[in-house]
Amino acid sequence: MRKSRNGLPDYCGWNTDQHGKRRVRFRKGGFTTYLAGIPWSDDFMRQYAAALEGVQARKTSIGASRSAAGTVAWLVAAYLDCSATSSSPFKTLRPETRRTRRNILERFRASYGHLPLVRTDGNGKRTMLLLRQHVQTMVNKKSATPFAQRNFLNTLRAMFRWAVEEGRLPDDPTLGVTRQKVKTAGYATWSEEEIARFEAHHPIGTKARLASALLLYTGQRRGDVVRMGEQHVHGGVLTITQEKTGTEVPIPVHPKLREIIAATKNVGVKTFLVTHRGEPYTAPGFGNWFREVCNEAGCPGVSAHGLRKAAATRLADIECSAHEIASILGHTSIAVVEIYTRAANRKRLAQSAMQKLVESER
Repeated sequence: MRKSRNGLPDYCGWNTDQHGKRRVRFRKGGFTTYLAGIPWSDDFMRQYAAALEGVQARKTSIGASRSAAGTVAWLVAAYLDCSATSSSPFKTLRPETRRTRRNILERFRASYGHLPLVRTDGNGKRTMLLLRQHVQTMVNKKSATPFAQRNFLNTLRAMFRWAVEEGRLPDDPTLGVTRQKVKTAGYATWSEEEIARFEAHHPIGTKARLASALLLYTGQRRGDVVRMGEQHVHGGVLTITQEKTGTEVPIPVHPKLREIIAATKNVGVKTFLVTHRGEPYTAPGFGNWFREVCNEAGCPGVSAHGLRKAAATRLADIECSAHEIASILGHTSIAVVEIYTRAANRKRLAQSAMQKLVESER
């Protein structure tokens, strides 16, 4: 997003209404609405994001009216409809999830949009034409990574489950469809050597160091870190409501983090981290930028989320309980946090066992 010559976001302009009041008007693709509040404020940007969704919803509605009823294109258009009258659960998803699933469904529509989903006989009985084996073949084609298969199948399942519940289709063709199991430990946890290498390359005062400190000393996800600002800090405690879970997490500000924030010159007004244009980051934009500064520091293969895992590992290594770690990271499942505590316990027990062996040989 960029500022136009009038100092407003894209597709926005100043307009004087019939009462002589100067207001910001959003226009794009035949969709128009007024945005209230101070431009670039949190409330204003929420309205701006909703307006962008309105443009997409309008396009989707137009697409639905032009798609032959009963086809893949018809179903995708109905599911992606974010209008107020739509019953689709798609509009209730988190923005990042909506973005990912919309991309998947748009590609699905481009490839299979012409295919009919159901046939109705003379007695009104409906029979599915898209069957489980057809969907299984589609999933198998997504063989690049298990993650691609998982995301594709999960997206289709959500859409077809909704279609059956709404009575649009008689059966769910994703039932019984399988995919490759994801066998991975997830994002790589930063080692202490990688943290030291990154900090040596990006000294205190740089934006990269501030970003790493926010991730490491709060243990939050990138989508929450990019929203953090001084308004979240009261009495030495940074309180943030996690975007993914809705959990409110109070985190005492580490002295090192406070030092780094104070030493960084380009801290934003509303958020600690800002782009070169002085605007808050989006989560994907921040992830791409942070990957670049990791590569610059000679730390390839690690990510922002890996520092969240490093924070959990540090807490476990100093014998914090699973509940203590969860209170900072905001995990709602203790089972997830216990992975870190078990690993730390194994490390301590192994060191103790080896020490006993050495002493016994003496």
